[in-house]
Amino acid sequence: MGQFSAAQLRLAASGLAIIAAGFAAAAQAQAPVTPAPAKGDEQTIIVTGFRTSLAAALNEKRASAAAIDTIKAEDVGKFPDSNLAESMQRVPGIALARGDGGEGKNISVRGLGPGFTRVRLNGMEGTAQTGSSDIYGAGNTGRSFDFNVFPTEIFSELAVRKTPSADVEEGSLGATVDLKAPHPLDFHKTFVATVSAKGVWNEVSKKLDPRFSVLLSKQNEEGTFGVLATASYSHRNIREVGYSAVNILPTYVNGGFCSPIGYAPQNPATNAAKGTDAANCSTGNPRTGSTAAYNLIQSMTGPSGQAGGGVFLPRIPRYLNSRQDAERMGGSLALQWKPDDNTEIVFDALFSRYKVTRWDNYIDALSFARNASNNGQPMTSVVDLSVKPNGSLLYGLFNGVDLRSESLRDKFTTTFGQANLNIHHKFTDHLTMDIMAGYSRSIFDNPERLTVNLDAIDTPGYSIDFRGGGSIPVMKYGIDVANPANFNYAPGRADGTVLGNFNTRNWKVTTDNYTFEANSTYEFNDTFKIKGGLQYRQSAFRNRVLGVAPANQATTALPAGASVADFTYQITGLNNLLIPGALPSFLATDIDKWKQTVGFNNFTFCGVECGNGSPEVREEEKSAFLMGQFNLPDTLPIPIRGDVGVRFVNTTQHTVGYIPTNAAAGSAYPTVAIPAIVDRSYSDWLPSANLVLEFTPHLLGRLSAAKVMSRPELGVLPSGGSVNAVTRTATIGNPYLDPIRASTYDAALEWYFRPGSLLSVAYFHKDISTYIQSVSSLVPYNTLGLPNSLLTAAGTQPTDLFTVTRSVNTKGGPLNGFEVNLQLPFTFLRGFAKDFGLLANYTHVSSKVNYVLQSSGGAATLSTTANLVNMSPDTASGTLYYENRKFSIRGTINYRGPFIRQIPSGANDSDILGNSATTFVDASFSYNLMKDIKFTIEGQNLTDEHNTLYIDSGRQDPLFNTRIGRTITVGVNAKF
Repeated sequence: MGQFSAAQLRLAASGLAIIAAGFAAAAQAQAPVTPAPAKGDEQTIIVTGFRTSLAAALNEKRASAAAIDTIKAEDVGKFPDSNLAESMQRVPGIALARGDGGEGKNISVRGLGPGFTRVRLNGMEGTAQTGSSDIYGAGNTGRSFDFNVFPTEIFSELAVRKTPSADVEEGSLGATVDLKAPHPLDFHKTFVATVSAKGVWNEVSKKLDPRFSVLLSKQNEEGTFGVLATASYSHRNIREVGYSAVNILPTYVNGGFCSPIGYAPQNPATNAAKGTDAANCSTGNPRTGSTAAYNLIQSMTGPSGQAGGGVFLPRIPRYLNSRQDAERMGGSLALQWKPDDNTEIVFDALFSRYKVTRWDNYIDALSFARNASNNGQPMTSVVDLSVKPNGSLLYGLFNGVDLRSESLRDKFTTTFGQANLNIHHKFTDHLTMDIMAGYSRSIFDNPERLTVNLDAIDTPGYSIDFRGGGSIPVMKYGIDVANPANFNYAPGRADGTVLGNFNTRNWKVTTDNYTFEANSTYEFNDTFKIKGGLQYRQSAFRNRVLGVAPANQATTALPAGASVADFTYQITGLNNLLIPGALPSFLATDIDKWKQTVGFNNFTFCGVECGNGSPEVREEEKSAFLMGQFNLPDTLPIPIRGDVGVRFVNTTQHTVGYIPTNAAAGSAYPTVAIPAIVDRSYSDWLPSANLVLEFTPHLLGRLSAAKVMSRPELGVLPSGGSVNAVTRTATIGNPYLDPIRASTYDAALEWYFRPGSLLSVAYFHKDISTYIQSVSSLVPYNTLGLPNSLLTAAGTQPTDLFTVTRSVNTKGGPLNGFEVNLQLPFTFLRGFAKDFGLLANYTHVSSKVNYVLQSSGGAATLSTTANLVNMSPDTASGTLYYENRKFSIRGTINYRGPFIRQIPSGANDSDILGNSATTFVDASFSYNLMKDIKFTIEGQNLTDEHNTLYIDSGRQDPLFNTRIGRTITVGVNAKF
């Protein structure tokens, strides 16, 4: 779909506000506005239907002192969307990050990425980490919350808190998200049961998959005790097809190309061991390049000033086919006892398991990622070449290209369990106390991430063609890439030629969270009350990594009589699913058959005893808060309510990193990992204030100010790492990182011009005083805290300067933005038109961060200024709905502007890795077959939107583009 400019989006938002004002004026002329319920009145809200859930959420937003947006279940056991993260797209300021298969995975709030958002489940901070493909990071070991771990059916409410208050635990710069499971006494019936059965079909996978859920709730006749249980199960077969470049590099990086016959100077130089001479690039691989194409490359120097530095080629151009077998199940249990109006005790338990087997298959042109040592790019001839003026590739034809069939199988399971007890008691008319104790465990178990590679060496006639436009090229391979006879799996040759290999990893991340808190509230009168409390939290993060023992790492010859054909099959359909001209089929490895052929199950795995690190982080947070809440309706010309308070938190941190070093003589393995342990603590005072000014009963102003902090990502804290004494380089963790700290300011104006209606505008500013970046620095080795035994290279001294890559604290920068939000049921119209309604919002964010790319002696030597990572300057969402007593239909458009995924990009002469803008269109329809039986149809990604990643802000070379296709869900919900 086409992309909207920021100016277009702002114009649309302004027009939306004008339309809303017109609607409001018409509405006020036709019907009086219903006064808001008086504070303290008790209402029973039975949430049924999309419109009613919106109205109930708006009442909560209006009554809150902090800026909170809420999404409620439409009915018992029926969340508005099939994915929690996708539901939040409708909330102003939230941008969705999609993962494999296009499913919503995590969120950014007001320009701040997933790592800055804390998520609480039933009031307790939770952790949920799961796997992903390489392009999306290959798995989450940080603090960001992966929402796709959980089924929506086990929750009844989702709230996004955008401004902090002292009674909410620290750790968020963006927002605190609260997920709440239903409770039995929420319902007005003694017995409630709902059942949902759905079928899910996707046009790329061509599969019909099941999805089921059930909710049972029972309370006694007195309504003082109840039990509620939910269960959910779904199974998805997901297929994703596309193109990946892995990286984009200038041609000089891997040593240029093979020069044509007679060209001076000759590249590569004559080398008898590799068969390189004046007529051959390597043994059996003649020089067939074009002088014109070779001169074009050499003449373009680019930012590096080197010959070939102005031509940028994909590192590993490849088509991809990704399949997932994903099983998601979850459930909740709630016991609720309310013996009288003064006491309530609630026990909540949650469980979720997300089990995935993923197969990623690629057909690679690998030479552009290899140098002369393994007969790569310098042994490849350029026959024809066309590039854009900026050096981006349009068309290339090459001979002597190494091709690879790459097959990955990834098995992982995320298991989450939580139990917590909440006790509320009112001792007197003035004094109440709340106690909460809870425990949760999240286990990301990745027992197999295995890749098998088959190679075809020095093939002629490989071409890659972007001339048709778009970000997916037409690639021709010169050989039949579906024929197993054209590929090898064998030990490498003495001249450096690779003939196939494998790599694997066994990974397990466990996070245990403990929470205990006690809060009390003393209400002096209707005007003022004071609230205070203590909280203790502990988080224990363990990251265990196992690898294949050194004795089993080498590629061995296939057994006598075995061939590549014995363990391969065909990937088909890319020419129909991707673009015209894409290859119809290519070779892939059957992992189980390969294991049987090579005897993989007999291989030995090892951990720290052979140099594999298994880092750990344990954090303890002890905090206390004091907060005053007030409601001053009579003492000022403008009634004011809100809260003012302060939170103190002390963080104690224990990290264990592992450093590979030479093992003692006689050890079973040549390398062993030794632990590096660091203990530290730091403290923060975090004041906050939220004010609500009631200019009229329907026009509210909000002001908020606070100091906030967000702790460093867990994976970068352990002090272990790797050191190369020969190249004098190191990559290490940094346990001394300080949190990211900021001061935040918010102002909003909210007009509740009719029942269920809202027009609001909000401004927010965050002054980020400290930030965390990955920086390469020249520092003396003896300042790293690593043992001198790692300095094995001759002549290396502890005082030598090493280029060290690690995360460091840097200066932050400002972030500013505004939100426009409209909620408008068309109840002021006549006839069927009154059953329509509109939701629309637009957010614009700007930021300015000085990124340090390189430093020496603590001073920046190379830097750039850019937006925050994961920040889209513009996001927008619009939902048009129609709902009456018989049926409901709604359509939603969600736009997310381009954003930076990584800076620096990790590639020579390219500044950033970015994500292009996306526009997703979804729709849903439901029809009441009977009073308590509803038929539903949901459609996702109706415009067949692709997700495209690019590299370099100027060239924007395509890096990754996949098609996930349209998804249709058909189901029935029954309530008893």
